[in-house]
Amino acid sequence: MAELNGKPVTLDELEALALTNYGHFTSMRMEDGTIRGLSLHMDRLTRDCRLVFGVELDRERTLNYIRTAVEGVEGVAGLRVTIYDPAIDMGRPSDAKDPHVLVNLRPAGAMPPPPLAAKSFTFTRDSAAVKHIGLHSQLRIRREAQLAGFDDAVFVEPDSHVSEGGTWNLGFVDQDGTVIWPDAPVLPGTTMLLLQSLDTPKQVTAPVRLADVPNMAAAFATNTSIGVRSLSALDDVQFPQDHPVLAALREGYAGIPGDRL
Repeated sequence: MAELNGKPVTLDELEALALTNYGHFTSMRMEDGTIRGLSLHMDRLTRDCRLVFGVELDRERTLNYIRTAVEGVEGVAGLRVTIYDPAIDMGRPSDAKDPHVLVNLRPAGAMPPPPLAAKSFTFTRDSAAVKHIGLHSQLRIRREAQLAGFDDAVFVEPDSHVSEGGTWNLGFVDQDGTVIWPDAPVLPGTTMLLLQSLDTPKQVTAPVRLADVPNMAAAFATNTSIGVRSLSALDDVQFPQDHPVLAALREGYAGIPGDRL
């Protein structure tokens, strides 16, 4: 189902989203009426609305639209909130200053999914800090990775610094058991931020070059939909599918209480 500003969305209202593709979003995982990191998701929507549309998002009204959309929904569900202006004109995007709130519900998969193998590509997302809806480049590179026999892509800066995955944050575990988050242009993912709030294991943010990857003990992907997902390989570097630090991250993440809508 999909609702726009608390009402069933019409085809005409979706046309601007499909044809102009200008806006931003966040994806959440709802478990029995609670969302882990809800305040972080709302912070993202508010921050990105300023950057994308130059206006302030009404947080409480947005929350009410979300509550209306999920009323009566039980168990686990995927939830996406997209902010866009149905009146946008491709020739005058500067006039788009009335963002609406589109809420979509979809089934949610089990966490974590099976380990994935990734292929590296030299690439930096446009406006990396914004979770915008312009996904063509990311999906094109993901497609290239899959055609080459991998599951997904990992992005690398022109100076060989590793940054992030196709639609997920990337983390490594070094030989001492320290979690290393790449210091590079990345989306500040809500799951990554929640994991960074854990007291254990030890975590740092530091540059990781592609040449450093063979020295890592483990690697993982993380976002709201997948939790902490092991990487089985990055290019020709193989990683163990199970590692004590990854187990600790999963346990710590599962222990973070969700916020009730």
